[in-house]
Amino acid sequence: MQDFIDYFKDSLNIKDVNTKQYSPLVLAYIGDSVYDLIIKSKVIAEGNSPVNRLHKKTSNYVKASAQAKMFREIEDMLTEEEFNIYKRGRNAKSGTVPKNADLIDYRVATGLEALIGFLYLENRFKRIIELIVRGVK
Repeated sequence: MQDFIDYFKDSLNIKDVNTKQYSPLVLAYIGDSVYDLIIKSKVIAEGNSPVNRLHKKTSNYVKASAQAKMFREIEDMLTEEEFNIYKRGRNAKSGTVPKNADLIDYRVATGLEALIGFLYLENRFKRIIELIVRGVK
């Protein structure tokens, strides 16, 4: 895994960053993609299926209400630093209103995505997986 990460970063000239310089919405932006990739990987590992079925399964994990539920499952595992990152993401004003989600679930989901984005940019991949495994039971 580390070989892949090193190759990925070297090939694209991606430098390590100071995560404290990023807004919580930027952390959520990258965290959303990381979470989506992990969930899609989990779903396709369950077996080959038509893409529409894969999309429906994935949607059950990535919608705001599912992410809010996942956060409640992992909340007690978070360090103080992780919880503070989550809160910054949850409290950030995105300027958009969710179409198909409760506002509270949407904000909790944004906080979770900010946390995942933070962990990703900090190269803490094992921690991301540890949290997601517990959260998607």
